[in-house]
Amino acid sequence: MPSASCDTLLDDIEDIVSQEDSKPQDRHSSRRQVVPKVRRRNTQMFPEENSPPSDSTIPGIQKIWIRTWGCSHNNSDGEYMAGQLAAYGYKITENASDADLWLLNSCTVKNPAEDHFRNSIKKAQEENKKVVLAGCVPQAQPRQDYLKGLSIIGVQQIDRVVEVVEETIKGHSVRLLGQKKDNGKRLGGARLDLPKIRKNPLIEIISINTGCLNACTYCKTKHARGNLASYPIDELVDRAKQSFQEGVCEIWLTSEDTGAYGRDIGTDLPSLLWRLVEVIPEGAMLRLGMTNPPYILEHLEEMAKILHHPRVYSFLHIPVQSASDSVLMAMKREYCVADFRRVVDFLKEKVPGITIATDIICGFPGETDEDFQETVKLVEQYKFPSLFINQFYPRPGTPAAKLEQVPAQVKKHRTKDLSRVFHSYSPYDHKIGERQQVLVTEESFDSKFYVAHNRFYEQVLVPKNPPFMGKMVEVDIYESGKHFMKGQPVSDAKVFTPSISRPLAKGEVSGLAQVNIHCCPCTQHVKVSPFFPVYWSLKNEQTGDSLSISIFYFC
Repeated sequence: MPSASCDTLLDDIEDIVSQEDSKPQDRHSSRRQVVPKVRRRNTQMFPEENSPPSDSTIPGIQKIWIRTWGCSHNNSDGEYMAGQLAAYGYKITENASDADLWLLNSCTVKNPAEDHFRNSIKKAQEENKKVVLAGCVPQAQPRQDYLKGLSIIGVQQIDRVVEVVEETIKGHSVRLLGQKKDNGKRLGGARLDLPKIRKNPLIEIISINTGCLNACTYCKTKHARGNLASYPIDELVDRAKQSFQEGVCEIWLTSEDTGAYGRDIGTDLPSLLWRLVEVIPEGAMLRLGMTNPPYILEHLEEMAKILHHPRVYSFLHIPVQSASDSVLMAMKREYCVADFRRVVDFLKEKVPGITIATDIICGFPGETDEDFQETVKLVEQYKFPSLFINQFYPRPGTPAAKLEQVPAQVKKHRTKDLSRVFHSYSPYDHKIGERQQVLVTEESFDSKFYVAHNRFYEQVLVPKNPPFMGKMVEVDIYESGKHFMKGQPVSDAKVFTPSISRPLAKGEVSGLAQVNIHCCPCTQHVKVSPFFPVYWSLKNEQTGDSLSISIFYFC
């Protein structure tokens, strides 16, 4: 048998590439010149087949119903999951009974929200629907009995929702509950440039960080969202820019505690806000989400300047929870009521007219009648125009659940008493007769008005005139209620259009790149996702021939 010659050593693989061969970087750059391969087929020989039925196990063709409970952070997660599924080919439906799969995005803050979540799971199973669970409930307690055998997508794994849905449709149970990390450091979560379907095409919700630095004894959300992890400023600014390019006119910044933003990555909230206001178009607005007192105390001067900015709502949500220091200590809130007063008093002085919203928990374990009366006095003093009153619910697994509980009837009475105090004053009566500029962004629940907000993020109802939507309108206030004012557009005032693009249609997917396909005599504009392949079929109306195109878009 002939033997191989071993007289010479083989060169390294890099060395046997000739000078004429293309280098790796050349091959990478040439990929931009690749043209999608087009297969020509004759429709007479191969008649077009009907689409598979929706009950097929082939992923990507089913209808999906998405239900989200809870905070704006959770709503943003739901929008991202809807966008990815739609970009992949699934149809997002608002009709639960028509859907093949239910994606239930839960909230763990209070017992009633989890009860609704549990009941929805039961109903889905009774109707033989496929089910995927998301949000804070399964993330915090994935081993609960009623979650057994069901697919779960974790709060930091929403960029993999397509995988979980695919496997669930095939009959498998999948659970992705891990944390996003980079070199061992926890990240804020999934990428911000994922496809998204905004519930309101005019409003973009941006989660600037996840988790928090606190350890409140009543909070279950901490078990799900974990410790603070912030997104880099550049990524957040890029997301805001993209939103404005897609016709958004209002941005909400959200997280479990916006005031703590950046402390884990060497920056802070004012630094982020100053960068963001640079890219907000004239006529568009930014709303800052909830911040706890301890962290905002460090930046009061800067925050007052930012909340004075013409493109930032003079509005801040600062939960006090109780006006009793002993109760705050039992809650481990890391501030005293004097700290809260200092924040509110300073901002009211430096930002005249600012809206301060707050939260109060009634009946926390150990709360005495004297403690509760301190809280009542605080509300009577500040007359908060926006007040969220919550009866205490012990959440399983939290330290507060193990404490001696205030009797249920006492909690209920205190909640009613504080509600009566809240409804005893009218925060907007003195504004009747004012002329205000408002930004119109949505329709009222009863569909009788459009909903707008003035610069203090106070709700103003205006007539349903389609040209007003997404615009700044000047109105005269002629009526007020507990939670709103009504405004009549000024007859000679001009409707101001923000310097932004046309908004996406309701249900349209954000974040898709447009590819122009020229196929004379027809030209098609296709929007594709940078994450999924798109299969496109065109028909030449003159010849009757069909073209099948597979597009793989690389970002």
